[in-house]
Amino acid sequence: MSKVSKEELLARARKPSEIAMKLHPFYQGKIEVSLKAPVRSYSDFAVWYTPGVAEPCKAIEKDRAKVYEMTNKGNAVAIVSNGTRVLGLGNIGPEAALPVMEGKALLFKYLGGVDAYPICLDCTDVDELVSAVKWIQPSFGGVNLEDIEQPLCFELLNRLREAAEIPVWHDDQQGSALVVLAGLLNALKVVGKKISEAKVTMLGSGAAGLCTANLLLDTGVKGENMLVSDINGILRVGLEPMTNQQKKLAERTNPEGKEGDNVDAVKGADVVIAFTGVLGLITQKMIRSMADNAIVFAMANPVPEIWPWDAKEAGAKIISTGRSDLPNQVNNSLGFPGLFRGVLDVRARTITDGMCVAAAEELAKTAEDLGLSEDRILPLMEDREVYPREAVAVALKAMEEGVARLKLSRQELYDKAGALIERARKQTGVMMREGFISKAPE
Repeated sequence: MSKVSKEELLARARKPSEIAMKLHPFYQGKIEVSLKAPVRSYSDFAVWYTPGVAEPCKAIEKDRAKVYEMTNKGNAVAIVSNGTRVLGLGNIGPEAALPVMEGKALLFKYLGGVDAYPICLDCTDVDELVSAVKWIQPSFGGVNLEDIEQPLCFELLNRLREAAEIPVWHDDQQGSALVVLAGLLNALKVVGKKISEAKVTMLGSGAAGLCTANLLLDTGVKGENMLVSDINGILRVGLEPMTNQQKKLAERTNPEGKEGDNVDAVKGADVVIAFTGVLGLITQKMIRSMADNAIVFAMANPVPEIWPWDAKEAGAKIISTGRSDLPNQVNNSLGFPGLFRGVLDVRARTITDGMCVAAAEELAKTAEDLGLSEDRILPLMEDREVYPREAVAVALKAMEEGVARLKLSRQELYDKAGALIERARKQTGVMMREGFISKAPE
C-alpha cells in the first residue's frame, strides 16, 4: 500500500461530491443550446426561418432522407430515462435523474462531438415508454436509454430495437458490457492469462451484470468457467426465484450446478466483476480466496464494492472501478461517445452486438498501443485517439454488417470523427476563454 493513509484516500474520494454540490447550483445545469448557423444580420432570419425555411421543409417532405442533410438530426441523440435506477442511488425519480443525464450530454459533446439532449420521462409503463420514444424519433439520429430499472429495461430495449427507425442503445447494459470486455481483454494480457481459460465470477445479475456476462460468454469466456451470483445465490438451473433473463444465463453457466453465496462464488476465481452498488460486498477475505494474480472490477458508482487500496492490500493484482479519480477507470464514458460517433457518421439503422465488440476490441487495442500496466488497462478519457478510433471501428463494422446507410472509407471516417470531436473541444475552450462559460468559484 502507498504511504498515503486510508483516511486520506477516502477524503480524496469524497472530494468530487463536495465540489459537485458547489458547482451544480452555480452553473444551474451543464448544457445549453448554441447556434451552428451564422446571424450576420437580421435579414438572415428570413433564410433560417420564414419564408426561406419552407423550401427545405418541402424537400424533406418529398424525400425524408434529406432531413439528415438539412437539419441536425444526424448528430442528435436523445438520452431517455425515467430515473428508476440511477447510478447506485436506485429509484430517485426523473427530476433527480436530470443532473446525471445532463452530465451524460456533456460527455457526449466533449468526447464524441455528439449533440445529446436529456429526456427524463415521468413514466414506468413499457407501452407508454415505447410510444414516447417512437414519437420523438423524427428529431433524433439515435437514442441512448439510461438508468431504467429491470426487468423494464430489457423489454424496452428489445421492443425499441425492433420498432424504431433509428438505433437504440441501453448504456447500462450494452455500454457497461463493452467497456468491461475491453478492460478484461487487457487485464488478462497483463497477468498472462487466456480468456478461454479464465474463471470469471459475476456478482450481481441486474441489467449491467447480465449483459456483460452474456457478452463475455460470446467472446471467449467458457460457460463452465463462469459463475453468476446475486442475492438469491449462485445462478443455476432450477434456482428460484429467477427472472427470464437470469434463467437464460443459468443455462449458459455453472453446468455443475454449484450452490452457495457470493463468498462461495468468488473462491478460486481469476476474475471478479461486481455490479451491485453495495459498498463492502467484496471483502479482503474474499480477495484472498481468489486465484493468484486476481483481477477485480468493482463497478458500483459512486462507491465501489471494495476500495482499490483494500483490494490491493489483500493481494489483487489489478483492481478497476467506475470512478474517473481512481486508476483503471472502467466506465461507460470510454464507450458511448465514440460508439455513437461512429453510428451517426454512417447513419446506422441499429447497433448490433458485432458493433459493440468492435468498439471493445479497438478500445483495448488503443490502450495496448499506449502501453499496458497493472494501473493502465484502458485508455484515459484525455487520450485523444480513443474516440476517433472507436468511431471508425464501429462504423466499419456497421458497413460490414449491412446496417449503415452511408459508405465511407476508413480515412474519411477518421477525418470526419476527428473534426467533429475537435470542434466540440475547441468550442468549449473558446467559450471558457471568452467568459461565456463562467469561471467556477474557488
